[in-house]
Amino acid sequence: MLNLQSPHFLRRVLLADAATCLATGLLLTLGADVLQPLLGLPQALLCEAGMLLYPFAALVLFTATRPQLPRMLVWVIVISNALWAFDSAMLLLAGWVTPTLPGKAFVVVQALAVALFAELEFFGLRRQAAVA
Repeated sequence: MLNLQSPHFLRRVLLADAATCLATGLLLTLGADVLQPLLGLPQALLCEAGMLLYPFAALVLFTATRPQLPRMLVWVIVISNALWAFDSAMLLLAGWVTPTLPGKAFVVVQALAVALFAELEFFGLRRQAAVA
């Protein structure tokens, strides 16, 4: 459980973000052929989304393991997560794809999870600035 008052809160959120990015990237790239019929999302979209997560996970992990968390990199992560969540919503709302019901649920759940990471990281940044 995350302790909101812990001085390590932001670092722990970043580590969790990196781990989930890596896990999701592996799921999407290695399982795209199995996921495509279930989710109704194009296999290329699943693979490309998964491939984008590898360098992002590396950036988040790099940031989380610095002795002092670089605020600018954390801001890049917060904004990137917010954009991912927004783009996921637009994927469904704009009708760019026609996913199955499980596919819609997958897009919504992962978008909400990424938005939650963005919010927690933003909260961590604000808390870190208030303490400093």
